Amino acid sequence: MLTDVLGDLQNLSFVMELRRSRWAYPLVNAGHILGIALLFGAIVPLDLRLLGLWRSVPIGTLSRVLLPVALSGLLIAIAMGGLLFAVRAEKYAAMAFFQIKALVILAALTNVMLLHIAAEWRASQADTDVAPPLRFRVAGLMSIGLWTCAIVFGRMIAYAE
Repeated sequence: MLTDVLGDLQNLSFVMELRRSRWAYPLVNAGHILGIALLFGAIVPLDLRLLGLWRSVPIGTLSRVLLPVALSGLLIAIAMGGLLFAVRAEKYAAMAFFQIKALVILAALTNVMLLHIAAEWRASQADTDVAPPLRFRVAGLMSIGLWTCAIVFGRMIAYAE
């Protein structure tokens, strides 16, 4: 059943045009990379602050500036990545690298959600420059590691059989 759905997805007319186009697929790929750059470029400075760097910059101030950029990058990466996936949905869905990448992204998003529902997170938005609690340091380290793994496994998809 899943194979049928994936086959139908990759045989949609706009997906077939994307696959055949000389320009559309590379532009979608570039859009995916742009989304990743916005996401990773915004999230790493915030994660480093959660690890304890730049204590003179309050976590609340940094998060209000960087989180919208990271969210925009995530949405662009997901939209463009979905189009890239659709081109060879059956093949990609069967790849271990793709499956691991999806699980790593799910873990990274879970890490973000757990951090943002924490009482300490709400308290950190008060623009104080206190040292981050252990929960923040763990979340920051996990975030950097998980998003880095997502990028690495995503690149490995291009080289897998």
